[in-house]
Amino acid sequence: MENGTKGTLQIFRDKIKQIKSYEEALGVLNWDLRTGAPKKGVEQRSEAIGVLSEAAFRLSTSDEMGELLDALGADGNKEQLHAIDRKLVEETKKDYDRNKKIPPKLYQEYVVLTSQAESYWEEAKENSDYAGFQPYLEKIIDYTNRFIDLWGAKATRYDTLLDLYEPEMTTAELDRVFGGLREKLVSLAAAVAASPHQPDRSFLGQTYDKEAQKKFSLFILEQMGYDFSSGRLDESVHPFATGLSPGDVRITTRYLPDDVTSALFGTIHEGGHALYEQNIMPELIGTTLCTGTSMGIHESQSRFWENVIGRSRPFWQQYFGELRKLFPGQLDVDVDDFYRAINTVEPSLIRIEADELTYNLHIIIRYEMEKAIFNDGVKAADLPELWNEKYRSYLGIAPRSDKEGVLQDVHWSGGAFGYFPSYSLGNMYAAQFADTLVKELPELWTQIGRGELLPTKQWLTDRIYRYGKLETPAEIVRRVTGKPLDPSYLVTYLETKYKDIYKL
Repeated sequence: MENGTKGTLQIFRDKIKQIKSYEEALGVLNWDLRTGAPKKGVEQRSEAIGVLSEAAFRLSTSDEMGELLDALGADGNKEQLHAIDRKLVEETKKDYDRNKKIPPKLYQEYVVLTSQAESYWEEAKENSDYAGFQPYLEKIIDYTNRFIDLWGAKATRYDTLLDLYEPEMTTAELDRVFGGLREKLVSLAAAVAASPHQPDRSFLGQTYDKEAQKKFSLFILEQMGYDFSSGRLDESVHPFATGLSPGDVRITTRYLPDDVTSALFGTIHEGGHALYEQNIMPELIGTTLCTGTSMGIHESQSRFWENVIGRSRPFWQQYFGELRKLFPGQLDVDVDDFYRAINTVEPSLIRIEADELTYNLHIIIRYEMEKAIFNDGVKAADLPELWNEKYRSYLGIAPRSDKEGVLQDVHWSGGAFGYFPSYSLGNMYAAQFADTLVKELPELWTQIGRGELLPTKQWLTDRIYRYGKLETPAEIVRRVTGKPLDPSYLVTYLETKYKDIYKL
């Protein structure tokens, strides 16, 4: 590499490191805000987050950054770069071109708004007070529309938002995938509902000690290979994972006194996210490539650990005895009864508590609502009624309050429009990865049944985790499985599983 290019690259790397340092500090501030910061400090904390966010934003969109990217991306220079640096320049350029169109002050206002809104959402949800939260949501939608105008809408306005979370994904592709998926899942759900072999869930309806729930959550995370010297488990209203660096990946869960499975599967889900972030190759640390390549691939890992592994029969053949010890006299059933109970299919109102089969219908509802907001101009005031209407249509049930309806998810309060489809895409990716995993590790289920989860973690690390953002979702899926994304793997997985459970 020529000295000029080498010097330019070093300056560029230093700028990226500076931006990442701001982002790490912001990550800690946001984590603290969600895990118990005093309510009276929310407004000032939000202002501080806004100031630091603007500083990082200014660095990332500065004229100097533009000049560095132009120099490193120029013919002759780009070819001299190592593959990691070349990809770093490409990704930074993409973000630069998008963010340069947004005035820094406008961005700061938006960050302050969403920081405040996420905290007020918690209160609004607790009190089922959509009217109190609506003004925040109206402003967030307005800012998001202004951003779309500045960026320039793609094929549809909503396509512009999808690209933020799943690069190159479009509404046309999602309409095709979701259309076929919905038809097959509705048919399977109907067959399941008609089966005379319904699991008994009555024993789950008890009061379960919170500390015992926490103990088992920590135990399972350890079994999965979650590194507690590089992370921690805390409590929050809505479970989430925060990856500050591979050496500091924090997760949260929530403990419900009347549901022993909520914290358990929430913890495993977030643990899947954390394993991804903890096992990215060291060469990417300090760069913007040190994260998951897309939210769909990220969700594939959380959903894989939660459902494919965590809700499997072999998993509970190993761990059910440990769970029973923590709740003496409360789980006096055999392991197969427990396995069938935690895989019951039943229309429900709460997305994060939904079974694997109907879960995707929850996502399709949110996807259609977000399209309606940004492509059709549906207003915030109309969302509760539209939400309830879709739940009646898709699942045959309707929320009794906005707390279990339109206010149940944190995503919109943080401006994360376009994120929800990632969950169903994650289910599809997970099923396709699992198909390849079983072929390459024929002893997989025997290992899981013995409590040997680390070989699975290592396989995922070698093929997915370590690469961070070096490859696109499409590149990862094709490299790992030899094929592009195919939703039929998810359908096959669900049909096989539920035909067994319900004896269809």
